[in-house]
Amino acid sequence: MTLRFLGTTSDGGDCPTLYEDTDTGDIVVQGDKLTDPEHLAQLRDVKPSETFVRIPRELLTRFAPKELPVPGELIPFKEIAHVFETFAHTAWRLETRRGYATDRNSEPWARWTAGQDVAHDPPNAWRRNVAEQTRQGKRFGRVRVVDEPLTEGQAFLLARAPSNVAAGDEVRYLLRRDADRLGLPNADFWLIDSRTLITLVFDDADTTLGVTVSEEPAEVLAACQARDAAWHFASSTADFARRIRSDM
Repeated sequence: MTLRFLGTTSDGGDCPTLYEDTDTGDIVVQGDKLTDPEHLAQLRDVKPSETFVRIPRELLTRFAPKELPVPGELIPFKEIAHVFETFAHTAWRLETRRGYATDRNSEPWARWTAGQDVAHDPPNAWRRNVAEQTRQGKRFGRVRVVDEPLTEGQAFLLARAPSNVAAGDEVRYLLRRDADRLGLPNADFWLIDSRTLITLVFDDADTTLGVTVSEEPAEVLAACQARDAAWHFASSTADFARRIRSDM
């Protein structure tokens, strides 16, 4: 049996800790042994081979897999959406597409194409969560790779970006020619805590089909290197917006 460390809420290197048996997918739990006689008396159907440990709820909330996707398997985005509340440090995204079907089908798109301001909309569920996570000291960031001139979809996202930035989602912009020069991947992905790579898969109509999840070290390292290069050379939303206005 080979165990893969999943996470711990211990500050001193002791229990509690979660592991995954990579051969079976089973979860191995390390914690303080349950010894209270009253609690032990309430347990049901106990076999001689079984023991019981006590762990904090936070350990399961943060590290217990909601699903165990097969590497490379396409799964619905909603099955990994919990990571944006349970990640420990950073959630970072690279956006490379020229448009997204979800944007074109949204109510703000209709208002924007009618000439209305969409830069200061009231907080939605995404921005409320960003504000809560950043309040806890976590970080959201993303780099949007854009064309010259901007596509309609890219212009829409630039118009809406101030609301995201105000919530704590740091959005930067990078021209596609610079992204090509840096050798950045032509794919959208989320990088969670520099250890989990979530790659978004789209059809030709810009509709999200699902995501693949990987913690394979070489793939995660390549994503970290792409993040560092993109972040270094990208411009803040405010600076990029001023540049666009001056070029018009």
